[in-house]
Amino acid sequence: MWRLGFFFHEMAFGLLSIFLPLYVITIGGSLFDIGIMSATALFLVIPASFFWGYICDKTRHYKRYILISFLTSTFLLYLFTITTNVGLLIVLYIIMSILHVAHEPPKNVLIAELYSRKDWEKTFALYEGFTETGWLIGLLLGFLASTYALSATYTLLLCSALNFVAFGVSAVLIEDPILIFERGLVSIEKAIDFAFKGVVIASQLLDGMPQNERLKKENLQMFCIGLVLFSTATSMLFTPLPIFFSQALSLPTNVVFVMYVLNSAGGVTGYFLARNRSNQMRERHHIGRTIIFRSILTVLLVAVAQKLVYTAVLAAAILFLMGFAYALFLVYTLSLSMELIPARKVGLFNVFVGIGGACGSFVGPFLAQTLNFTFVFLASSLIFFLAYIAFKLFQ
Repeated sequence: MWRLGFFFHEMAFGLLSIFLPLYVITIGGSLFDIGIMSATALFLVIPASFFWGYICDKTRHYKRYILISFLTSTFLLYLFTITTNVGLLIVLYIIMSILHVAHEPPKNVLIAELYSRKDWEKTFALYEGFTETGWLIGLLLGFLASTYALSATYTLLLCSALNFVAFGVSAVLIEDPILIFERGLVSIEKAIDFAFKGVVIASQLLDGMPQNERLKKENLQMFCIGLVLFSTATSMLFTPLPIFFSQALSLPTNVVFVMYVLNSAGGVTGYFLARNRSNQMRERHHIGRTIIFRSILTVLLVAVAQKLVYTAVLAAAILFLMGFAYALFLVYTLSLSMELIPARKVGLFNVFVGIGGACGSFVGPFLAQTLNFTFVFLASSLIFFLAYIAFKLFQ
């Protein structure tokens, strides 16, 4: 039940994710403004993520930072309603992003400490699937708001109200773990297992037995590089994508929301599939497959940009499958990050995702504005492939 607050929070940000870039264009902004807004926010979120991850583990209080995130988002989204100045809107969005990320590291720790290691993949998948359903409902609310021409002020007030509900529900339902030890146990188990394998291999070699097995530790650096590259490609693609659907394909706003509803539906499907088929060792190898799949889907968007065949239908299918692939990737990497990243540094996962997101959120709109969307799709696909190579080296 403690997840319920996150459900309402994701409803708000699902609606906001598509509404906000379209709103910036409506009040006189440009793709450059969207890129600057997203990139600046994500760059500043990088140190914020590390701070929130450090402070929540140091104090061993997690609930308070989740409540800070939801309450400040409520207040700042309300402030969005009283300005149509693009510059001020960007500043408010940046402040909100820094405070908003406060809930991410505590949420990951709650899952890691409330459940045993063998259940991490299943639990992360359940959480992400549940909250992605909230995101999907938020997109449906955006579809209804645009269909019935709800004003921007009322749409933003709805986002603010949903965050306030998330705050209230979380204040009642979330409790900090009494004991914090699961991640420590996992680290000890990994060290013992590595040492045991070394002893076995050494004894077999001394006995003259042929030995094909290698003693190899995961390459944490490649894991982090892979996260950055994947996040860069994702942000490069998805930051200008609503504008691509709205302007390049001339789709009405409510149809743009439908596209993202399908993307979110693909994510929900992926999360619940990951929950039902969780297996740690197999999942490590599936990370690369999901990245390659996403790279191929991004290339297919070139056909959409050229309006070659059934553009709206093809775009909808691609977004659904992209959501599906992203869900699998996120569950696998989140679970591994809680195993690989030590305590008090849990925010590093969001740091590396933020670095990639910041770079991609500026480069994507820049390429779209100066060249065209075809270059965005091709560059994003190439970076996905580089992420695949990084994760192969990690294993």
